[in-house]
Amino acid sequence: MKCVLFYHAFTSCWNNGNAHFLRGYARELHALGHEVVVFEPIDGWSWLNAMREGGSHAMEDIPTLFAGIDIRRYDASLDLERALDGADLVIVHEWNPPDLIAQIGRRRAQGAPFTLLFHDTHHRAVSAPEELAQFDLDGFDGVLAFGEVLRQIYLKLGWADRAFTWHEAADVALYHPLPQVERADDLLWIGNWGDGERSAELNEFLVGPVAELKLRASLHGVRYSDDALLTIRSAGIRYGGWLPAHWAPLAFAGAHTTIHVPRGPYVRLLPGIPTIRVFEALACGIPLVSAPWSDAEGLFPDGAYLSVADGAQMTRALRSLRGDREMSAAMVNTGLETIRERHTCRHRAEQLVGIVADIRGSGLQSQSQHDIGAVA
Repeated sequence: MKCVLFYHAFTSCWNNGNAHFLRGYARELHALGHEVVVFEPIDGWSWLNAMREGGSHAMEDIPTLFAGIDIRRYDASLDLERALDGADLVIVHEWNPPDLIAQIGRRRAQGAPFTLLFHDTHHRAVSAPEELAQFDLDGFDGVLAFGEVLRQIYLKLGWADRAFTWHEAADVALYHPLPQVERADDLLWIGNWGDGERSAELNEFLVGPVAELKLRASLHGVRYSDDALLTIRSAGIRYGGWLPAHWAPLAFAGAHTTIHVPRGPYVRLLPGIPTIRVFEALACGIPLVSAPWSDAEGLFPDGAYLSVADGAQMTRALRSLRGDREMSAAMVNTGLETIRERHTCRHRAEQLVGIVADIRGSGLQSQSQHDIGAVA
């Protein structure tokens, strides 16, 4: 197939965790023998912010790391007819302008022969449904939802059997153990502070335990306010700023433990959807301790990571992992086995190929489409 993918950003992952998986499944589609073309805007906010933080050297690595992927940066003069010419599969990620989404949908509705899928990796369907309503999905053949709870929302909007659960996964070509690296840090956390929506959780599950245990800890991420920086530095945590995604495996390899602190909307409204960092940390062979979230879909077996209910339990868990190498090793082995058997980008690429075949084979592609704005 010729696969044409529209992303907000492929070359930049600044505040863009979606890029990790979007890159990975594109790589695996190419490895499966498909032609892959990625379109990203030349002035996307992720790319612009990465450049402001001196990230040009990091982004220069991307074409080499993803050899074979045709990356095309576009501006307002994008010729959609030319961009879509010869496409068999078109996927539009939800971090695209509504007018672009609508334009591509109209071409499909007017008879363009490709299969057209919308890829939703956001909590807006439950936290801000009015934002979902701005997307005109008339003409789309299906929706790829990054969790079953999100797929169920699309079912209620009338998408019947054309909404598919398609979880993120680890790009194991990049994320894998590096045993030769010395583990100098006790703990590493990679994540963004954001707009304060998880300040309480980060203080409880990260800052407090690190300070109490006097851990040697490092943190990477963006959108840290002056108050947030003061808080983490007062706990003795070193702040390393933005860490490009393809440099994260080396950072994981240099620490004994990492933690998962999901944002509130995912915990409250989207059970069963972890952050991409869970997949990546387990793929890198680092013990993981998680703040509360519900693995409603059974993605990970018992023993892949430790789950704690509050800051006190986090402190005890981190203390235990420091002193129990046997427990740490068992967690690493379970986590690695789980990723390799269930949750790699190759698994998701193969699933995607099957979804496309099902849509075409069932005749769903020829049915009249829904306008999600009207349904919502």
